[in-house]
Amino acid sequence: MPSAAHPALGDSASAPPHAPPAAPLRVGLIFGGASGEHAVSIRSAATVARGLRQGGNGGRYSVRCFYIDLAGRWWGPPLAAAVLEQGTPASDQQLQEALAGAGAPPAEGGFRGFPAGALEIDVWFPALHGPNGEDGTIQGLFTLMGTPFVGSGVLGSAMGMDKQAMKAAFAAAGLPQVPYACVAAAELEADPQDLLERLGGQLGYPCFVKPANLGSSVGISKATDRAGLLAGLRAAAALDPRIVVEQGVSARELECAVKGGGGRPLQASVLGEIRFDADWYDYETKYSEGRSHTVIPAEVPEAVAERARAMAIQACQAVNAAGLARVDFFYDEASGQLWLNEINTLPGFTSQSMYPMLWQASGVGLDALVHELLQTAGECRPSLLMGGVGR
Repeated sequence: MPSAAHPALGDSASAPPHAPPAAPLRVGLIFGGASGEHAVSIRSAATVARGLRQGGNGGRYSVRCFYIDLAGRWWGPPLAAAVLEQGTPASDQQLQEALAGAGAPPAEGGFRGFPAGALEIDVWFPALHGPNGEDGTIQGLFTLMGTPFVGSGVLGSAMGMDKQAMKAAFAAAGLPQVPYACVAAAELEADPQDLLERLGGQLGYPCFVKPANLGSSVGISKATDRAGLLAGLRAAAALDPRIVVEQGVSARELECAVKGGGGRPLQASVLGEIRFDADWYDYETKYSEGRSHTVIPAEVPEAVAERARAMAIQACQAVNAAGLARVDFFYDEASGQLWLNEINTLPGFTSQSMYPMLWQASGVGLDALVHELLQTAGECRPSLLMGGVGR
């Protein structure tokens, strides 16, 4: 657990001028995860680790790596360090050798306890994406430990992950969204024809079918007719019992990065735009080389950019997101209409990801960015931390 020998996260600048230097803060960088975004998480962690070792951060922080394999087992060094170094998931051989080692977790999957060194961490920096990392589960574990962590708490993470809850919160806040409908998989089983009739009449075609709790466009399909809608609903229901169906719009896709929260005001970055060569931004387009590219800053009127930045902060407030988030928009250039699409509370952090690139374009380099994010970790949930790191 955090040691009393370490100052509170925001105290390094207020130490007496002749005080001995504080010991580096022990940062637990955790990545991987039982998620379809496992490989992206490793790349995100590599970027965060680089930022934590750049400039003045090298003296401020001591980085400890922890890896969650695809079965959900937690590993400390040396396996975690090896995975981070190679930039790819642990191989079967690496896992077999690690399982044979002393102090290895049980062979069965899932969380079965912390690896050596985890209870010495002062603050956690999760570089996890998707289910079992971005959805409030690991945030709940850190909260029970009483250890600060970067990013949103349990509520903000869970609402940011579940598209039904997210959209309900945005609607309650009066934020503009494309017309949508929430569907339970049980409705599809009970009376599929009635459901298709209702959705077709309410939203028309084309429309997009999305599992409520998956990221990276996994399970999303475009329906141009009744048969396509039925197929999309069945595919989504196989992945998630909660489904969202959205009306299709012809629009540009804009993104905005947000940081801050707790004792610090939320700040929004310049806007970026995703441009792609496909009919829509599906999984294949998103992760295929050369199929998409980013434009930073986005080429939109300044009034639109200001409106999007304000909406990005309002979106974070609506779901109680803090620390960091990326907020995505649809923009209809002809009408000037701007719709809120979704929020990501642990956005991609690879060297090619929008989140760090948007802040770089806003004048905040990687080392300054990760330092600022760590400063928010002790401030976002003070009532849950029994006084913060320096207790």
